[in-house]
Amino acid sequence: MKRFFGIALTLVLLAAPAFAGKKAPTVSLPWAVQAGSATVPAGDYHLAIAGSGSDVQVTLTQDGKTVATFSAKAVAGKYNRGFETNTLGGVVVLDSIYLNDVKLVLESAKQTGQ
Repeated sequence: MKRFFGIALTLVLLAAPAFAGKKAPTVSLPWAVQAGSATVPAGDYHLAIAGSGSDVQVTLTQDGKTVATFSAKAVAGKYNRGFETNTLGGVVVLDSIYLNDVKLVLESAKQTGQ
């Protein structure tokens, strides 16, 4: 019986890394931007993407603190990591965030393009 538990424990320990969550994607902003209704200072941020389908909620966090939450449209594809901005009335507005396999188009980007 001890042998069975020893083998089971070994299998669990070896399989644990396979079930670990993926590392949160990050974005580095070299200057302050307007994201949704929040002004986001320059810095490195973790992204949390919630929702299903193409309409998602994106939360930017830094040092465990939420900096901004906004709605976005997720567009699947292969992209180079980065972001796009637009300047409106002297304010730099975040339009899109590109991750390896998805582009997040901010809802405010639709308004700025009009």
